[in-house]
Amino acid sequence: MSIVKIMQSLTKLDMLHKSLLEVAYKKTEAIKTGDMDSLNQLLKEEQAHVAGISQLEQQRQSEVTDYLRAKGIAPTDNPTVALVLENTNTDEENAQLTKTRNNLLLTLDTLKNQNDLNQKLTMQSLQFVNLTLDALRPKPDQINYSRSEVQSPSKDKVYFDSQA
Repeated sequence: MSIVKIMQSLTKLDMLHKSLLEVAYKKTEAIKTGDMDSLNQLLKEEQAHVAGISQLEQQRQSEVTDYLRAKGIAPTDNPTVALVLENTNTDEENAQLTKTRNNLLLTLDTLKNQNDLNQKLTMQSLQFVNLTLDALRPKPDQINYSRSEVQSPSKDKVYFDSQA
């Protein structure tokens, strides 16, 4: 059995992750501009991408398991491309698979960094909203509805106790 199917799966995964990365870039702009309608739409797109990636990942695992079984190797619970790389027949297959794998890993790393940035921007936006709300809301100890402070002080009231 050849590694062609595995490489095709990795290439498809890379393309889907790159598409997801484009959505992440658009999310960054939506967060910066505060465009909530656009952000909601992008979140729906992101969920669709994640569902597709999940299906492709299951397919990849199945292909890796089939490849390892064909080589007479008992697959693990989480079959990885690294196991395939350890058991490839030729240097050419190994080089092609390594290149395809590295492309996917690079895309994943870029996507992770962009998602981290989006998370930080979202947290800053939430902090700003909370700060603004705190500034606009009166503090509970600032509100006093007692009658004595609403009335003006009388002239016979003395504020200084001379016997003290």
